[in-house]
Amino acid sequence: MAEHNYRYHVLDDPTIPDAVYDQMYMELVDLETRHPELIVPESPTQRIGASPVAGFAEVRHGVPMLSLDNAFSTEDIEGFDRRVRERLATTAEIEYSAEPKLDGAAINLWFEQGELTQAATRGDGTVGEDVTHNVRTIRSVPLRLRGKSVPERIEIRGEIYMTREASNG
Repeated sequence: MAEHNYRYHVLDDPTIPDAVYDQMYMELVDLETRHPELIVPESPTQRIGASPVAGFAEVRHGVPMLSLDNAFSTEDIEGFDRRVRERLATTAEIEYSAEPKLDGAAINLWFEQGELTQAATRGDGTVGEDVTHNVRTIRSVPLRLRGKSVPERIEIRGEIYMTREASNG
């Protein structure tokens, strides 16, 4: 089930028809209802329909979560390139790529032994809010990392956003 969930929600490349997935899901719900001791945190049944939490505990970031600066002119971009070279202590040409800006919520994910243990907002950069319960409801965020050489502890920072299509339906 986990593989099908991953292929559908993360890779957008399902290998079974939706009806087959739905049947498997219902069988899992039935099994977990009859045997609650078999429920694991990364089960698909623990994500769908979970209620978001309203009040949030504070999370102190070990390393500040800084915001990126905007660049509106050639001088801004040249200044960015200069700062990158200074921090990397290089004069070599650096290749950049640019993508459209997605405006969402900056998020910090902590995984320990491959399992998602905490999710926090950027907040003021030093202290954010614990949104672990809410992030667990986002199907494209893994609850457990995959692969043979998963680090013991890893922090992932990124942006969570919702498309207009998803918010309208």
